[in-house]
Amino acid sequence: MFENVQIISDQGQAKFAVIDFEEFKYIQSLLQDEEKLEDYLDYLHVQKVKQQSDKRLTLEQVQQACNLSPI
Repeated sequence: MFENVQIISDQGQAKFAVIDFEEFKYIQSLLQDEEKLEDYLDYLHVQKVKQQSDKRLTLEQVQQACNLSPI
């Protein structure tokens, strides 16, 4: 998101951001749908956590940690 943003400045200070209309419509739909917004925020959180650690668990390890039977 926001790969192509044009910043409009006035006297060296950013005043406006121009974004692709499709991105605008997507953001608008996110803000109007609480469930979509919640899902997107969860996605951003997962991406942040992934950047903080290289450690990955297998499905089997997660199942064992949660005391779940294998699928």
